[in-house]
Amino acid sequence: MLFMVIERFGPRNDMVPIYRELRDGSRHLPDGLKYIASWIEPNFSRCFQVMECDDLRLLQQWVLEWRGFDMTVEIVPVVTSDETRAVVAPYLDRPDRK
Repeated sequence: MLFMVIERFGPRNDMVPIYRELRDGSRHLPDGLKYIASWIEPNFSRCFQVMECDDLRLLQQWVLEWRGFDMTVEIVPVVTSDETRAVVAPYLDRPDRK
């Protein structure tokens, strides 16, 4: 399953400790949790990451590994556009229900 992880950083938006941790080689990913990609807002207030795993406990473990950093985490299950298009395709030629 894919998840959009939204990290919100504290009022100081101090990314240096987090980037130092990443530079030193650790995303703190437990085996089975895969990092796909991430995007950071220009003001450093939020990070949007796509992660993949089949066991939600791995996401919980990952969140616990980052405690102590000034951030909160929201985890949202997502479906790719291609997968959604495949689900919707059989309905495209059906008349709309009212």
